[in-house]
Amino acid sequence: MSSPSPVPTTTRSEPRTFIIWRGDKDSGTYTPYTAEITAGMVVLDAIHQIQAVHAPDLAVRWNCKAGKCGSCAAEINGKPRLMCMTRMESLPPGPIHVAPMKAFPNIKDLVTDVKWNYAVNKRIKPFKPKQVEADGSLRMQQHDIDRVQEFRKCIECFLCQDTCHVLREHDKHAEFAGPRFFVRMASLEMHPQDAEDRREFLKKEAAIGYCNITKCCTEVCPEHIHITDNAIIPLKERVVDQYYDPLAAAIRFVFGSKK
Repeated sequence: MSSPSPVPTTTRSEPRTFIIWRGDKDSGTYTPYTAEITAGMVVLDAIHQIQAVHAPDLAVRWNCKAGKCGSCAAEINGKPRLMCMTRMESLPPGPIHVAPMKAFPNIKDLVTDVKWNYAVNKRIKPFKPKQVEADGSLRMQQHDIDRVQEFRKCIECFLCQDTCHVLREHDKHAEFAGPRFFVRMASLEMHPQDAEDRREFLKKEAAIGYCNITKCCTEVCPEHIHITDNAIIPLKERVVDQYYDPLAAAIRFVFGSKK
């Protein structure tokens, strides 16, 4: 009895046009390329193919190719996304435009200079532990621990910074911290064992009042962090209680200031 013949496998490919930004901070232009797309490919695969076949000098930043390092952040058809997590079949027909993040200076092609973000991070007051209990313990409730766990998922892709209109359209980098760092400050302010007070920084240096809670940062977050609802709005409430609520001011006057 003869064994069954193996089922032939075929790999169908489809040519797609990519319009990619080529240039640096001073000048540049969009250049068309063609890539052969097969099932399961992501945009980063196509960019690597274009590098290998058409443009070996095309600059692109990437590392893990698993959506966990944030390195390959770019704008695909005008939307900030991770190239390694954007499947080709999810994109509409027609040319695919790939550009660097608009909110940051361009270094070369798809690579942007994001060091400003790290400068902002250094200005945030670090975690300051509370004094231990008399018995030497640090007590925390589980719901308080759960509340800040979401913020730990941030991979610092800076897509939320790129889509924020305060930075992207109005270039308020000198005045505004941006959603990524409101997430960081929320993780500190809401920690049950943190004793630091960052409300003055949030109001004056981070300018949280500039945010008009459009939720565009939440929409682009690859880790699905509820940036607006769970981080920015609670921080805004803390600032309002401190600086604009007359009842809260009266209570602080009577009973003393307490975080």
